[in-house]
Amino acid sequence: MSKVLMKGNEAIAEAAIQAGCRYFFGYPITPQNEIPAYMAKRLPMVGGCFLQAESEVAAINMVYGAAGAGARVMTSSSSPGISLKQEGISYIAGAELPCLIVNIVRGGPGLGGIQPAQSDYFQAVKGGGHGDYHLIVLAPSTIQEMVDLVQEGFDIADQYRNPVMILGDGMLGQMMEPVEFKERKPRQLPPKDWATTGWKGDRPRAVINSLFIDPQVLEEHVQRIYKKYEAIKANETKVECYNCEDAEIIVSAYGTTARIVRSVIELAAKEGIKVGLIRPITLWPFPADTFSSWVERDHVKAFLTVEMSMGQMVEDVTLSVGGRKPSYFYGRTGGMVPNPFDILDEIKKIRGGNR
Repeated sequence: MSKVLMKGNEAIAEAAIQAGCRYFFGYPITPQNEIPAYMAKRLPMVGGCFLQAESEVAAINMVYGAAGAGARVMTSSSSPGISLKQEGISYIAGAELPCLIVNIVRGGPGLGGIQPAQSDYFQAVKGGGHGDYHLIVLAPSTIQEMVDLVQEGFDIADQYRNPVMILGDGMLGQMMEPVEFKERKPRQLPPKDWATTGWKGDRPRAVINSLFIDPQVLEEHVQRIYKKYEAIKANETKVECYNCEDAEIIVSAYGTTARIVRSVIELAAKEGIKVGLIRPITLWPFPADTFSSWVERDHVKAFLTVEMSMGQMVEDVTLSVGGRKPSYFYGRTGGMVPNPFDILDEIKKIRGGNR
């Protein structure tokens, strides 16, 4: 199949349609507006439904309804819009409904700006809304990977009856790269016999609910969900290790920042400095075991986490390293993008014992 040049946001939308998504509910916000615009045009062509809701709160509750009926459904937004959806996201997770949520992150807090950022990491991987729950969070670093993870994300959501989030940023959403829509090997997915598709007496009634008045019943429900999370950790954790085999300093980064770190590795090599990259692809579940395995290598002297934030993923990296090797952080925020030469300077400081 030939490749086509596409903007990241539009590639997300087309990938979702090709994965069988037929329902989209959302509300415009920069820098993800090309997703609903593309869906508004394409979904009617394939017999789907696009609806611009009156608000983000309405949109996420429409997602709840379509997911409860067993449909492949998605929504997208950017940072403040995702914040408005958090209550509904918690309901969806509590009701164990599959859906895809896209966050093309911009700078904050508050209205912030419309430039790219990674400052929604905590919100995505630590729950974001109320209660004990997790989203499965996928972090692409190229437009092709964005396509692949969107399509796989729908399967993962269906397999585990859990919402999946694609965490991108304004740069990935707006840049253009050639992509290929590959034929995928389908997963063996369980039947959606829980869906509210009508009852004719031939099966138990399907009830979609996240309200449990009896505290013991609610505790048992949450404990059962957490057993499911353990299966997700065991089966779905994704990570890339690049140039780590003899690295003195291992840099951890995801998304757009990981692309920048690859340039840093080349710059460092020219100066005789061996640098590697650990790139989490699943931000939740976080690939803690991968970090632990590299800590044990004698050639690894320290870890540096680089983010477009004031430091969020660095906490998970530091926990994974567990004090066995030094763990440092370098970040830019507010829509500022880390410069490869500045990152290299930080690596030199660490190597020289000046951090």
